[in-house]
Amino acid sequence: MTHVKVTSVDVAKRAGVSQSAVSRVYTPGASVSEKTAAKVRKAAAELGYRPNVLARSLITGRSRMIGLVVSYLENYFYPEALEKLSNALQAEGYHVLIFMAQQTSDNVEAVLEEILDYQVDGIVTASVAMSSELAARCQAAGTPVVLFNRSQDDERLSAVTSDNVAGGRKLAEFLAAGGHRRIGYIAGWEGASTQRDRESGFRAGLKDAGLALSAREVGDFDHGKAREAARRMFRRDDRPEAVFVANDHMAFAVMDVLRGELGLRVPGDVSVVGYDDVPPASWPAYDLTTVRQSANRMVAETVDILLDQIADRIAPPRRIAIDGPLIVRSSARVPEGWAA
Repeated sequence: MTHVKVTSVDVAKRAGVSQSAVSRVYTPGASVSEKTAAKVRKAAAELGYRPNVLARSLITGRSRMIGLVVSYLENYFYPEALEKLSNALQAEGYHVLIFMAQQTSDNVEAVLEEILDYQVDGIVTASVAMSSELAARCQAAGTPVVLFNRSQDDERLSAVTSDNVAGGRKLAEFLAAGGHRRIGYIAGWEGASTQRDRESGFRAGLKDAGLALSAREVGDFDHGKAREAARRMFRRDDRPEAVFVANDHMAFAVMDVLRGELGLRVPGDVSVVGYDDVPPASWPAYDLTTVRQSANRMVAETVDILLDQIADRIAPPRRIAIDGPLIVRSSARVPEGWAA
């Protein structure tokens, strides 16, 4: 059996319209009457015609595709945020290509090189960083890049994050007000701006309260490594009375070790706080005190920046840090008279 490829010329003949009318029907934003569009779509369905999106992109210079890069999806925050981001971009008429990348710069660079080969209209990177050289290539190619939930010291790149410094400070103030004096910190991946800024804000808040970290371990934003970090930190004789874990994903692992392996009460023996406010944070098993990242606002700002820069290639980069509220639950001692 042979199959003859149906073209727009065939559809035009079947519908009794011009080929340009068929093209307008399948071009987002093009002007075409409802009557003509109905005739064309009916003829296309009868013939089994599908428009060649890639061929049209060569003519218009726009692929209507956005490259989305993410390093890992174990953290509940990312599947939810990326779903919202994909839906928001699709509502604007864009197709989303998702690429997985490791956090190493070499791997990220290889993935982004591949994305550029697809002639995407823009790139969003979630939880990954870019080299200065690759940022320069994207700029030269006229491909705007927005960093999502990550920032870096490159003035050419736009970024949307929560206000991680302020969030870290809020958690320090909360724990200090609760009377804790030996306070630990379990860090995320050291190469992440989110890790750096949360710890910076936390240390600053402790300093203002006349305190300093009594213990520090690294969990790399990884569930297994966070468990190991908790074992090292809380098997000490001078274990902390409270701990800030750099994201909720790790905080759940830490709480499981404290209660399941070490027999410690949360918050009776140890107060635990996290960052993100992912759905399991409100589950009774954890009921975690944490700083909320507003995925909806972060997505809206990311899409707004990206579309502006696609429309105007010389639009200046924008850096946005969105304040997140402290969500007080039962995993940490609540200071007397604390206003939620």
